[in-house]
Parts: sequence; structure tokens; C-alpha cells
Amino acid sequence: MIEFSRHILPNGLTLIVHQDFSTPIAAVNMLYKVGSKHEHAEKTGFAHLFEHLMFGGSENIPVYDEPLTAASGENNAFTNNDITNYYITLPAENIETAFWLESDRMLSLAFSEQSLNVQKKVVVEEFNQHYLNQPYGDVWLLLRPLAYAVHPYSWPTIGKSPEHIQNATLIDVKDFFYHHYAPNNAILTIAGPVEPESTVELVQKWFGEIERRALDDKNIPVEPKQESPRFLEVSRNVPFNAIYKAYHICRRNHPDFAPTDLISDILSNGKSARLYQHLVKEKQLFSNINAFVTGDIDEGLLVVTGQLFPSTSFRDADESITSELEELKIKPVSDYELEKVKNRFESNFVFEETSILNKAINLSFYEQLGNAGYINQEVEKYRAVSTNRIMEVAREILSVNNCSTLYYKKN
Repeated sequence: MIEFSRHILPNGLTLIVHQDFSTPIAAVNMLYKVGSKHEHAEKTGFAHLFEHLMFGGSENIPVYDEPLTAASGENNAFTNNDITNYYITLPAENIETAFWLESDRMLSLAFSEQSLNVQKKVVVEEFNQHYLNQPYGDVWLLLRPLAYAVHPYSWPTIGKSPEHIQNATLIDVKDFFYHHYAPNNAILTIAGPVEPESTVELVQKWFGEIERRALDDKNIPVEPKQESPRFLEVSRNVPFNAIYKAYHICRRNHPDFAPTDLISDILSNGKSARLYQHLVKEKQLFSNINAFVTGDIDEGLLVVTGQLFPSTSFRDADESITSELEELKIKPVSDYELEKVKNRFESNFVFEETSILNKAINLSFYEQLGNAGYINQEVEKYRAVSTNRIMEVAREILSVNNCSTLYYKKN
């Protein structure tokens, strides 16, 4: 059981405090409720751009890393379709340094043409290097718009095109910042050897005077049910043919997410899982194969992907995957097989929570889902999944009409 207290500041900032004296280190996690799904279709990649801009200096702190290094702290960040997350770890006695840094860049960045141009070049280079000039790098640039017709999950976090970042103006960037990076759009989680009452006072001291902001009230469209199969074939300079099959699934806090996630583990979680055993080891159709859920806050995807042996045709590869998925729909998994993936999930989940930083990040995320306390219910949700429910959910999602298939051919 992870205990915590929740506080809402007058300016709308949500504060979660978790006391843990097992380490002298404190974790300070700032989650902003902005990801690539909050961007406009003609100006994508901004959330990721801000992951870089937020380290480029703020209103009163020209170099973010210098005071943090002096306080023996470390930091990093990540962006996805739903959120942008910044985190710091440092000795608990230096926690005010983290509050100073995070509050100042929430107040305002040191916006300048020079800083913007530097970070634009960095992001465009990242786009080119990892998405355009790397084997299989453009898969999500192809698969997402194939699977999503109206939802902004149709583009990856990096954006649709490097031109969107290249064309970003200082006015565009300021507008995006002041409509998303605000106390009333953020969750601050503190974990470590801290006293809750004094921590609330310090957070009020450093963040309390930052005013609420008018948030972008963009209505994110609901993806309609896919009624027929979708297909795309491309040719690229890659070493092996590859196949990608994406099925629409429920949103992250839906009751069916746990059985859906367990389905992906039954299919592909280690070399004892079905896809590896049947399609790699026995039939030798693939050199490797994987299945996973995207875990998005809105309705996400279950993706099956594999690299084909040269002797394997796309038709055989596709049919073999479909056959394995059909098996889940017509025959209940054994109690042993289901227990095995449940145990693995619980083991990974519990081990992850031994890290003070992971606890801070996860408390923020579950608060974004609706309640930080959901973190204490997660294992129970997975434990409650029955073999019959696995089969029922498999029938609901693993249909031909719910599938978008990408054949990624070697030139």
C-alpha cells in the first residue's frame, strides 16, 4: 500500500505527497496534462519541442542544470501522446532547489528567437535521425494515421513532419506554453523523506503566486469504431520484411484494460509465450515477434509486430498471426498460463515501486487517470481477470474488421 496525501492549491495545482524514509533522496515529479494529442493537426510536435525548450532557461534562471548540479541533483523528462513529464531526484535537504527550478519555468520560459532556433534544430535532427534515416523508423508515421481516422493519436509524439517544427514561430510557441503549462494543468508529486505539512507550505511558497491560466479547451474527437480492415504496403531499404497488425482497444482506465494487457503478455512476454513458441521456434516463420499495448489514456492499440525470415511470405506471416489470435477467441487459456502472466505482471509492478522516482512518476500518472489511489488497486485488477474474460475480450478486439495491417517490405 502506497500512502499519500493530496492537496489542491488555490491556483489549481494538484500536489501529491508520499512520505518514504527508506532513502535520503527525494523525487520531485511535475506532470503537465499536455501531450501530442493536444496539438493542432497543422502544428504537431510542439509538446516534444517543449520537452527541450523547458531546459533552455526560464524567467530568472538562465541555465537550468547549473543550480541543480550544485545541489547534487539529476533530472530528465519524457513526452508521449497524453502527457509531458519532468522529474528531479536530489538529496531531500536540497528539495527547495527543485521547487525553485520547477516554479520558475512554470512561471515563464526565457523565450528568445535564439533559444527557439537552437531547440528546433535539435528536434528536427532527432526527427531525421530516428524516424526518417533509420530502418523501420517511420513505422509509427505510417501505422498511426492508418489506424486512427479522426483522433490525434494519428500522429506520433515527434509530430507529423519536421516542417511543422521548422515553421514554428515564437508566437506559436508562447501561445502553446501559456495555454498548457500552467498550475491548473499540472500534477506535482513529491516522494521521499519529507514531512507532508512542511512540504505543502514550501510548495505554496514557490508555486502559490503563479496565476491560473486559460487552458486550451480543444475538444479531442472520439475515434469511431473501425468497421472494416485497413491495409498499407510500403517498400523501404531495410534488412528484413516486417509486418505490423494494430487492433483498437479500450482506454487506459477502462475495466477491460487489464485483460487486454494480459492478452498481449500471453501472446508475447518472454520466450515461453505463444507467438515465440509457435511462430519463431516451431514454425520458424519469424526471426522475432512481439505484441504489446500502447497503454494510452484514450482508446489505444494492441500491436503485433514481427520480422519475417526471407523464406516467409507476407501471406503466411499474416495468416499465422491471425491463427494464433483466433485461438484466444475460441479456447480458454489454461489457469497455469494465465497465472504465469499475472505473476510476472505483479512481480514487475512491485519491483518498480521500490524506486522512489518510479513511485513519484506513477502517483502523478494515476492521479491524471482520475485518482492517485488507483496505484494501490492495479495488482488486484489484474488478479481478478478470469480465463473466460480473456476469451471474451479477445473476441471483442481481435477481429479482422478492427485491424489495420502494415506490410513493410524490403526493397
